[in-house]
Formats: sequence, C-alpha cells, structure tokens
Amino acid sequence: MKLYSYWRSSAAYRVRIALNLKGLDYEIVAINLLEGAQGAESYRGVNPQALVPALEIDDALLTQSLAIIEYLDESHPEPPFLPSDPADRARARAFAQAIACDIHPLNNLRVLNYLRQELDQDKEAVGRWYCHWIAKGLGALEEVLNASPESATFCFGERPGLADICLIPQLHNAHRLECDVSQLRTLRRIEEECVKLPAFAEAAPDNQPDAG
Repeated sequence: MKLYSYWRSSAAYRVRIALNLKGLDYEIVAINLLEGAQGAESYRGVNPQALVPALEIDDALLTQSLAIIEYLDESHPEPPFLPSDPADRARARAFAQAIACDIHPLNNLRVLNYLRQELDQDKEAVGRWYCHWIAKGLGALEEVLNASPESATFCFGERPGLADICLIPQLHNAHRLECDVSQLRTLRRIEEECVKLPAFAEAAPDNQPDAG
C-alpha cells in the first residue's frame, strides 16, 4: 500500500491511525502542502482534487479519508471500527462526520490561506476563526458523549474506532493552534487513552518521515 500523505494533514493523520490499527504495512509518499506539491500535474494525476490523503492499493486508487477508512474496515474486518448495534454504528458515524465534514473543512489549509491571502486577515484573526469553530464543533460532541448513559474508555466502546480516529487529529490541531479545550473533559480523557496506543502514537505528525 502507498499512502500519499502530509505530516500535518488531519485527514492523512486519520488514515495513518486506521492503517496502524488494522496492522497494515504501507509506504508514505510525502506531498508537501505548504510548497504546493498537491497542485503539481504529477499529483493531480493521482488525485484531481489536489488533496491528501490518497491510498494506492494494487490497481485501486482511493481518496477521501472517511471513504478510505470505510474500505479498510470492510476489507480487513478485525478489529472493527464501528459498534455492532446499528443505532450505535449510526451515532459513531455521525460523530466522525461532524468532525470530518463540519469542523475540519472550515479549518483546513485552503480555507486558512484564503482568509490570509484573499481576505487579508492577520494571524490573530485567523486564529480566532480556527478556535471558534473548534469550540463550537467539539463542544457539541462533548455534549453528545456526556449525554450518553454509559461511559466507555473510548468514544463508543472499549476499543478505539472511527470516532476516535477522527477525534485525535482534530484535538491535535486544537492544541497546536492553542485553542482552549480545557472544558472538553470527556474528549481529553479519551485523547489520553488513545495516545497511549502505538497505532495512534506512530501516526502522530511529529513521528512522520516528512515532519519538519
């Protein structure tokens, strides 16, 4: 397997965690987003969206982190990323999509660069934008978990799954941008459990070959 990745990409971070949890070997192909490598003709031939990650498996080329993670879960069922109960599966998917589809798109590099370059926003304003959407989005997910009558080690059970795979990269970015997450006690407790696991630790941005 060949994973087109960037060390600080949240979406690529998710897929690295998923690959590690499944115990799969993969090669990292670094795409430097800050240098614009995602827009190069050679990479657009891999992914016309000019985004990471992309996962190359034999003759198949997969894009979009949630679709890749779903493929990995279907093709390598153990350990499963979703609960067995259908309603719990839907809740776990909703949690993951709230991060990948609602929070992250507002704070990804393309949006932040547009704020800086096209709208002439300074570092402080961009930081406020970032942390505002982190607080709104993760705050709601904190409420979701706190409303559950059952507590678990991870978001939806006693093993990490899709929700945790999406949560940890988003919290990592929140810490990096110095957003206040002190009130997110449940999410931070789950984060503490996740980062103890080799699959999460080895996927962390600072442990990637292109980190710098």
